[in-house]
Amino acid sequence: MEKGLIRRLLPLLILAAGSLPAAAQTGPLPRGADKAPDAIRRWLGAWELALAGESRSCTITLGAEPAGNRRQLRFPATCRRALPILDTAASWTLNGSGQPQFMDAGGKEVVAFQSGSPETGLDGKGSDGKAYKLSSGAHPRIASQVAQSPAATAAQRITPVDPATAPAPASLPGRYVLMRQQNREACRLLLSPAAADGRQPAAFEGMCPDTGLTIFDPVAWRYAGGRLTLVARRGHGTDLVFENGQWRKDPAVGAPLLMRKLAP
Repeated sequence: MEKGLIRRLLPLLILAAGSLPAAAQTGPLPRGADKAPDAIRRWLGAWELALAGESRSCTITLGAEPAGNRRQLRFPATCRRALPILDTAASWTLNGSGQPQFMDAGGKEVVAFQSGSPETGLDGKGSDGKAYKLSSGAHPRIASQVAQSPAATAAQRITPVDPATAPAPASLPGRYVLMRQQNREACRLLLSPAAADGRQPAAFEGMCPDTGLTIFDPVAWRYAGGRLTLVARRGHGTDLVFENGQWRKDPAVGAPLLMRKLAP
């Protein structure tokens, strides 16, 4: 009797479940998501991490909870067998280009992602030399659940620059202070004049305690159209524009970066 009733009601239950609005299917936001910066919030939640070209994958969660000066990275213990590189992964943060990177307990990079977006997925490289992919899979993204403010949307746009009013190229080589906040020095950077082979080297002056900047590791710079680009050791770059007597990362996504030239 009861089994027959269940069989008759099952199609109706399935139909009702399929008619639920999308918001009901996404589930609650991760803990702390409402207080996280927009640059962090768009990456929060569950992801599928896979070894490129193979079927091995695992569901990981980029959490909002602080883990030192980074964020919590969570995954089942079985992930360490499926993807051994996760054995040392303990936290995550954003690199200088605003892309996620997984770190070990000592702050060393485990997997870094250089290209992609939360919607299209990301391609990255591990400390083991292998290629990895991070994709949404069937997991909903926070960006579609939390509306961005007009100010946050504007910050993601590239700032137009008039080359005629930008600093002269010859004025750029020199010593600079790198800052995450106004007037709070994080590191010092030296932009050297062009070498005989055309390279324009860049290097930290002394030790740099900022984890994100040391991971980015600027080794060169270039200047075109009034936009200054710091080039990382891995080859990707971060653009800056000149405003109010100093340089600012543009577009203003991810971790903030300011750069002010020191007097000779």
